[in-house]
Amino acid sequence: MEPLRFDHPGQPRRPEDDPFHTPPRGWEATAPGAILHTRRVTIAAFGLVRQSFTAWQLLYRTTDLDDRPDTTVVTVLVPEGVAGRPERVLSFQCAIDAVSSQCFPSYALRQGARALGAVPQFEIFLIGAALDRGWIVAVPDHEGMLGVFGAPREPGYRSLDGIRATLGFGELGLDPATPVGLFGYSGGGMATSWTAEMAGTYAPELTIVGAAAGSPVGDPASTFLRLNGSVFSGLPGMVVAGLRRVSPALDAALSDATPDAQRRLTDLTERTTVGAVLRAPRMDWDTMTTKPLADVLAEPEIVELMRSLQLGLHTPTMPMLVVQSVADPLISVDDVDGQVQRYRAAGAHVTYLRDRLSEHITLAVFAAPLMFDWLDDRFAGRPLPESTTSTVTTVLTRRGTVPGLLRFLRVCLRMLGGRGVPA
Repeated sequence: MEPLRFDHPGQPRRPEDDPFHTPPRGWEATAPGAILHTRRVTIAAFGLVRQSFTAWQLLYRTTDLDDRPDTTVVTVLVPEGVAGRPERVLSFQCAIDAVSSQCFPSYALRQGARALGAVPQFEIFLIGAALDRGWIVAVPDHEGMLGVFGAPREPGYRSLDGIRATLGFGELGLDPATPVGLFGYSGGGMATSWTAEMAGTYAPELTIVGAAAGSPVGDPASTFLRLNGSVFSGLPGMVVAGLRRVSPALDAALSDATPDAQRRLTDLTERTTVGAVLRAPRMDWDTMTTKPLADVLAEPEIVELMRSLQLGLHTPTMPMLVVQSVADPLISVDDVDGQVQRYRAAGAHVTYLRDRLSEHITLAVFAAPLMFDWLDDRFAGRPLPESTTSTVTTVLTRRGTVPGLLRFLRVCLRMLGGRGVPA
């Protein structure tokens, strides 16, 4: 099947209204990772400040939670001056952390996007830092068209097929054996973990040299219970709103929710991440169901769903770096400890760094240079650090972190000035 080329300048449309996201007839018979549509796009910081690097979007065939054919989009960005350098691809799993298509990277990263409060619009600067290292960056819509925030396995399938599509995209001329790294933080760290876990069985032909996951959640079910009723309760609310779209058991259980709960769930499906947190603080699901939340969670189908969400039940086949804040108010360090322990018990190589002083947002910035340095080492084939756990006062004392942050600051300033990433 020959991919169709779409070029629609001007204001970007939401994915559900964009014909680019509609696959051609017969797409189900194509192989996972097959490219169905292509187009050039313009990337902008916060949808406003145009960037100079080249970017394409690829609609490709992938697989959903139940192993059925599906489609999604990967945004592929190339820094200027990449020709002649060793070919290296970074699959960057954004923290989509929402159900609304406003937060899909394929929309939020484009010039003219109206996505105030979408996390990818902040993570564009981390994407720029990766481009600054000369890497080609692939950013998949790993939640798919349904926006299934929190689903198991599926983000891994979508990200791996996004890598396949990127490697097979003729404009780039990449070798199928091109080294690939994985990166993500928070919800993106969770998606990166699923990608690492699914790679060995779903896409064993890919040359994935390492996966760097920051604050990767560990146990989403535990996180849901801990954040329920907190100031961050909009986040588990969006997980519920997303999972009910693929879980008949959860959807049936929520049919008994109060009218107020139904209204709030519907409202959350149209909110960006920041908007949902601000809109639904202290939302307590125990007061919004006609039977106690504990009883709902005890139903066999819901128990199985919650169990399937836990990371660490599949073994990554590549080395991993995991970073986590000890004092993180969103993601429990105990849950990430458990994820790492399960990986190691299964024989995976994991370097685990815990930070005492940072919290969730600051660690995303402070740890980025050392995560990228670690991936640089994997691309270069340098010896692996030991598979150990280290707890430090702050990652700022680690070698290379401060110079890396200064380099990151320069990248941010160039991007805010619309000068892009010269690499």
